[in-house]
This record gives sequence, structure tokens and C-alpha cells, in this order.
Amino acid sequence: MIRYKCDIIQKLKDAGYNTTRIRKEKLISEATLTNIRKGKLIGWNQIDIICKLLNCDVGDIVEYAEGEMPTIEKRLNNLVH
Repeated sequence: MIRYKCDIIQKLKDAGYNTTRIRKEKLISEATLTNIRKGKLIGWNQIDIICKLLNCDVGDIVEYAEGEMPTIEKRLNNLVH
């Protein structure tokens, strides 16, 4: 499962991008911010923007956690077996 390695919202704040600035400059959509807060994955375009804002690599903000399975995959597995 892919998951966030850090608190992206906090990292953005630390880099000078508070949510007011993000909204005002239309850097990231409100839906994307909500998904990040809820720990839901976002699209590659949004990850690209965040990496540019934070001057970081994708691997600095997301990671693969082996053995963990999202709820939807668990349900699908149960249907198959």
C-alpha cells in the first residue's frame, strides 16, 4: 500500500505555504487538501506540484508499506476467496 511518510500539510506550512496562500494562489485544490488530511491518496499531478513546492522527491513524501492492504482491497480479496 502506498501511504504518506509525513504530514504534508505541515511540511507545506513550514515551507511558507499555509492553506490560505494555497487557496489564494490556487496551487492545490480544496479537494486535494481534504484528501491529504484524510490520508487518501492523490493524483500524480498533485504530487508533482507538492514536490515542486517543497523542493523534494516523491520518495520524501510517500512510501510503499508492504503487508498493509487498503480496505477496498481486503473486500475484493474476500469476494475472490
